[in-house]
Amino acid sequence: MNKVVALVLMPILLIVGYLSVFTVQETELVLMLRFKKIIGADFGPGLHFKSPIHNVMTFDKRIQTLDAPPERFLTSEKKNLMVDSFIKWRITDVSTFYKAVGGNAQRAKLRLGEIIADGLRSEFGKRTIAEVVSGDRAEIMDIITKNANKDVQLLGIEIVDVRIKQIELPKEVSSSVYRRMEAERERVAKKWRSQGEADAVRIRAGADRESIEEIAKAERDAEQIRGEGDAMAADTYARAYNQNPEFYALYRSLNAYKRTFSNRGDILLIQPNSDFFKYFKQLNAPTSSPAPLIQREKTPPEEKGGGTNQEEKSG
Repeated sequence: MNKVVALVLMPILLIVGYLSVFTVQETELVLMLRFKKIIGADFGPGLHFKSPIHNVMTFDKRIQTLDAPPERFLTSEKKNLMVDSFIKWRITDVSTFYKAVGGNAQRAKLRLGEIIADGLRSEFGKRTIAEVVSGDRAEIMDIITKNANKDVQLLGIEIVDVRIKQIELPKEVSSSVYRRMEAERERVAKKWRSQGEADAVRIRAGADRESIEEIAKAERDAEQIRGEGDAMAADTYARAYNQNPEFYALYRSLNAYKRTFSNRGDILLIQPNSDFFKYFKQLNAPTSSPAPLIQREKTPPEEKGGGTNQEEKSG
């Protein structure tokens, strides 16, 4: 009988013992509840005992991250911005946390996200886009963290840090802004392009003008030098002619003969009594008609000697 009682009581004792013991980790905060009422909260790490009718709730006391969804905020310029932020927070008073949100971490995150969004909305509404994006971002984060900590004390939590991951324009606004930017860049490009073309035309016109001036100067100098050369040549011819007019006339005639009879196939039609053959007439001084002399000059040079002897014999 005693063995049966022992066997029956042993599992009951084990269950009661299991329900009467709990452990607390270094990273945990623990509440002891009895019918959802707090009867204990200050438990250090280690093994603790409780009544089987008490419940234990465990919370993470480490720093947690709330990645808030992107929200739209209005700046002082009435421009919409999409802001993506995150929050670092932790539980500091587990009893207050339990009373405020019933120990529900998800409900606490929603309340925390609303508080931070209100702070961002207030600070963004005081500033322009340029101030929000470049100049005052760190200041905004410090102000929001300080003000939000005053509000979340009622939740038993502490905000460690608030950071903005990204700030951008809404998609419908971004497309129009990009189009305006493209149009502005295109306008600037056209301006520089037209200015470059104008400068090119001006430089090309200047180069053409300088080229024309240089060519004109060169032609003027060439004409001047050519005129001086012609004058010197004319003066030389005149002095040579005055020294011996007869020789000069003979020299000019010989040059004319050389140019005229340069090709054997040439045919010359001229009057026999022309001055062109004046020196030929004076050379032979014939008593008869000068026609044979003309015929003799038109014969090839290699046959000139034989033909003259035959004519003299026939004469």
